[in-house]
Amino acid sequence: MTKGTQLVLGLLVGGALVGATVLQARAVVQPPPAASSEPASERAASGIAAEGRVVAYPGAEVRVGAERAGRLVRVLVEEGALVRKGQLLAEIDSDELRAALAEARARVVEAEAEARLSEATLARRQKLQQERIIAAHDLDQALRDLETANARVLTAKASVARYEALVAKSRLAAPIAGTVTARRVDAGQMVETGDDTFTVADLSRLRIEGEAHEADAQGVALGAPVTITADGYPGHSWRGRIEEVPDSVTLRRIKPQDPSRPTDARILAVKVAFAEPVPLRLGTTVDLRIAPASGR
Repeated sequence: MTKGTQLVLGLLVGGALVGATVLQARAVVQPPPAASSEPASERAASGIAAEGRVVAYPGAEVRVGAERAGRLVRVLVEEGALVRKGQLLAEIDSDELRAALAEARARVVEAEAEARLSEATLARRQKLQQERIIAAHDLDQALRDLETANARVLTAKASVARYEALVAKSRLAAPIAGTVTARRVDAGQMVETGDDTFTVADLSRLRIEGEAHEADAQGVALGAPVTITADGYPGHSWRGRIEEVPDSVTLRRIKPQDPSRPTDARILAVKVAFAEPVPLRLGTTVDLRIAPASGR
């Protein structure tokens, strides 16, 4: 290798070392990116970001519970069925109760017959007592017999009412008109008192329960416009408005879709009414963009 070649190679190696040193220096001097001052709600100029889910208005979604224990002999509806208020959904076995009810009604008839006889006996004795044919004691006895007979009638009727109520509790009926959104039982299944059997919801009365970060609470106002989007409908959005704003913040109840968000954050739970028809289903998770209050 000639001296000229050695000189060229030395210059190239030296230049490479100088370049690497400069790059390292720049990397050290480069300041780290500034930490974002945005709250967990990801506030933006276009509005306040929040999450929510589609729910039914109070009273528009009802769980049907079993009012007594027993075996289901009939289940008459499937999930998705439209039902009328009072429509029979399922029935618990009530053969023994119906037999007891029939017996109680027969006792009412018997007691009423005894009461009529006692009333007639009292009327005869009142007439005989006026003619001084019988003593006052006999009249008192007849009066007591009538009162006893009338009491037996009331007792028998109360027994009928009790069995009628138990038979009625064997019928699981729709408490409202709507759609069967959940069916948790099958024919032949045993249920206990209080067991959930069906859920019926009026799907024409839906809204959104939203959660805005507590740092954005002062910017959320009643009546504020809301833009609603959902992952299942890319490119689509719907209009809504804030219809309820509470006076206090609470802990988060909706699990955030972004796993990096804290699950124990404090939020403002707002209610959003739809301003137009939407295809969203009950329970759908949605993203909200709330127009901030003026002067924020």
